Amino acid sequence: MIAILFVFLIVFFVLNVPIAVTIGSATFLSLFASPIPPAVLVQKMFTAMDSFPLMAVPFFILAGALMENGGISRRLIHLANTFVGHFAGGLAFVAIIASMFFGAISGAAAACVAAIGSVIIPEMVARGYGKPYTAAVQATAGTLGVMIPPSIPMIIYGVMTGVSIGALFMAGFIPGIVVGLSLMFVAWRIARKRGYKGERRFTWSERRAAFEDAFWALLMPVIILGGIYGGVFTPTEAAVIAVVYGLFVGLFVYRELTLAGMKSIFVNSAVSTAVVMFIIAASSAFSWVITSKRVPQMVAEGMLAFSSNPYVILLLINLLLLFIGTFMETVASIIILVPVLLPVLTSVGVDPLHFGIVIVVNLAIGMVTPPLGVCLFVSCGIAKISLEDISRAALPFIGVMIFDVLLLTYLPALSIILPRLMGLY
Repeated sequence: MIAILFVFLIVFFVLNVPIAVTIGSATFLSLFASPIPPAVLVQKMFTAMDSFPLMAVPFFILAGALMENGGISRRLIHLANTFVGHFAGGLAFVAIIASMFFGAISGAAAACVAAIGSVIIPEMVARGYGKPYTAAVQATAGTLGVMIPPSIPMIIYGVMTGVSIGALFMAGFIPGIVVGLSLMFVAWRIARKRGYKGERRFTWSERRAAFEDAFWALLMPVIILGGIYGGVFTPTEAAVIAVVYGLFVGLFVYRELTLAGMKSIFVNSAVSTAVVMFIIAASSAFSWVITSKRVPQMVAEGMLAFSSNPYVILLLINLLLLFIGTFMETVASIIILVPVLLPVLTSVGVDPLHFGIVIVVNLAIGMVTPPLGVCLFVSCGIAKISLEDISRAALPFIGVMIFDVLLLTYLPALSIILPRLMGLY
């Protein structure tokens, strides 16, 4: 049964079938080689989606769309530009910092690239930045959307493992900042080498005016994350608050949301939600099949037979995640791999919270590595360049992100210290 499952999985991957259909179809077809009735597949898919914490996913997706169309991304970009735009490659800094702020609102990488990139990429190109460099900066900066809380992959991991979602959110702050600063360093080095000059230095009165204009945008992550950590509401309820706040700001404060445009926002958000939930459902059924056949136990025994050293096992798992991330969507990878890998890591003393951050950051790199590279596709679509050009330009940024993953892997305190200081873990 397992052999048939993986054969069909490989065949569907080669045929470039969508990931959710690939996983669901391979799981369904493998059941015919077992005494398990196919109806179990539907039951497992429904059970996977019947979860209160998962209600946060559609609401954060909708909140991100409201922010993207409500003028928030443009104001965040302008505010960041007043503070760092005068450095060499200053607009690259702006793209990264604005993505960090937008990530603290949306929790999704592709939405972050689309929202910030649609504004900053044309601006950078107009000011003489090379298109491949510009697109690569925004694509890699977009991955911060899943590292800095709130984060949809962290919600999925928390639902699967029972690790506190609030603790995962808090644990993501330092890693997200570390990756953001690393990307800024690489962007600065390349900008200096290529002669990309910064803009004029803004006055403090101009910065204050930009801050006041972006105040409502900056207040949103404070309300969401402050409410979660203050015990006012759960992460799921925070997602609903984000939608209500986004509607209020877009309609009545910035007044850039229109009733006519709301239809497309709701439709696109519903489609995105359906895709994510379909992936969750199919991946959960797949995970249940391989778990029932003791695949996680066999993998654990095989790895522990190779080495019981936690550093060696973490290195092997990181290499596996980097490979898997190149061709499998992040949510699907988490649902499929966590039941397989977590028993291995807990058996050698690795903290589940620490591993949650490692797997999210690691798989985020897959969003900027071909052939999947969803952030690459969004960014090169905005910049109107080929996938080959953006992939070459992204290599230095991918390299520093891999270094960051290893740093986070072997320095678990970077992930765990804030949740423990806050009493969340």
